[in-house]
Amino acid sequence: MTDRSTIAATASEPYTPAIQVACGLLEAAGYAVRRFAAGSEMEAFVKDGHAVGVLDLATRELVGGTAGGSNRLTAAGMAGVPQVISLGGLDAAAFGRTTPEECDRLGQEIAMKACAARGPTAILVPRRGLSPLDVEGGPHWCPEANDALFQSLRNWVYGVELVELDLHVTDAAFGRACAGTLLRLLRVTNVSQS
Repeated sequence: MTDRSTIAATASEPYTPAIQVACGLLEAAGYAVRRFAAGSEMEAFVKDGHAVGVLDLATRELVGGTAGGSNRLTAAGMAGVPQVISLGGLDAAAFGRTTPEECDRLGQEIAMKACAARGPTAILVPRRGLSPLDVEGGPHWCPEANDALFQSLRNWVYGVELVELDLHVTDAAFGRACAGTLLRLLRVTNVSQS
């Protein structure tokens, strides 16, 4: 049974500024935020009906070879709860940086799972980088790989909001945008259910 006041959020430490701001805004709006270091744990929580919405900024487990990746981005969609999805950590493969080919595949997978969701869904794209290592001059900086991911999302997304922002995934402003989008989706859902 769904707790009408709890939002599940991935809260990986590298994304602290964005996560802190986003969670603070959601809590100020009257929601309890349950933070999960691992997305697979969050999926189980949502699947069991404990969340009214999902803020999924850190989707690293989708990268090949990471435990729990195949079930990521499925629970909220199946439960029909509003969700905001982002791309945190998709620059990090098991042995370095994800390639443009891997990013193209990831974009398609995210799009397909998001588009299959039963509830309102938005994908927010941080165009300036996907992790603290994905900054200009950083070890994961590869504009070609990120562009492949972004273009794949553009190619495959339909019926779902796709919002591209000129921000980094760790930026406080990105956290504000994610929280604002989720609050809007929650309001739309609450109106339609009343």
